[in-house]
Amino acid sequence: MAPTIRNVLLDRDGTIIEDRHYLSNPDGVVLVPGAGEALGRLTRAGARLFCVTNQSGLGRGYFKQSDFEAVQARLLALLEPHGAVLADTAFCPHGPDDGCPCRKPAIGLFAALAGRYGLVPAETAVIGDKASDIHFGLALGSPLTILVATGHGTEQAAACGLPGLEAPLLVLADRRPGWPHVLARDLPAAAAYLLDEGFLPAALP
Repeated sequence: MAPTIRNVLLDRDGTIIEDRHYLSNPDGVVLVPGAGEALGRLTRAGARLFCVTNQSGLGRGYFKQSDFEAVQARLLALLEPHGAVLADTAFCPHGPDDGCPCRKPAIGLFAALAGRYGLVPAETAVIGDKASDIHFGLALGSPLTILVATGHGTEQAAACGLPGLEAPLLVLADRRPGWPHVLARDLPAAAAYLLDEGFLPAALP
């Protein structure tokens, strides 16, 4: 029996939107094809959606928090026509050498959201395009981690030794340590899997 998923934690760059190196201009925000519709379906099915994103450009001084907030506002504006709602966004501004507890794959971003919204690991799925997203999900105890092949996903899958993706979705029944539970072509394929396999408690048409 599939676990009940009530919360979905989503990486931003390369997962929801097209990856742009140190994105700071809201004009550069472009949804991954089908991402708006996919998140709209999950919202209507009752899932709480959260964005969890590493943003070391802040700590490096490449852009300001006001720039980050402008990008987020543009993202929300693009999602709105699809009925897609992000309940909140948690971000880490630190670099990889700062030793902070919030940069994925550390689970500080989950801990912050869990404290505010009562998230339970056993009811939380994680979707992202990097191995760090998957390790983050596994570290917090998520029963469902999905690596998407958009953004850095294809190269990350190859680096992890994952099988090639010949269909929109591959469920990895025989998993090695650090592997995701599922490899998906993109966010629409990941959302379809959540919906079609009965993970959500009260899916609506």
